[in-house]
Amino acid sequence: MNFRKATDELMSSVTLEDLASTLGASVQAVRQARAKEGSPGLRRPPEGWEAASARLARRQAARLAKLADRLESSP
Repeated sequence: MNFRKATDELMSSVTLEDLASTLGASVQAVRQARAKEGSPGLRRPPEGWEAASARLARRQAARLAKLADRLESSP
């Protein structure tokens, strides 16, 4: 593994598209749920957002743990 590949993997993050897909919602619905309190565009979060967010967090954590293992075993 080279520096660029390792740091690309390290710095990649979950996107609104990832969350929307996991929720079975639109990106726009996720954006509106993230709007500031009092904003006219604010909407309720999609149902199941907690579980979907937890799944994405665990996937991200597992991905980063695998990256750490590969980096530690690199010559």
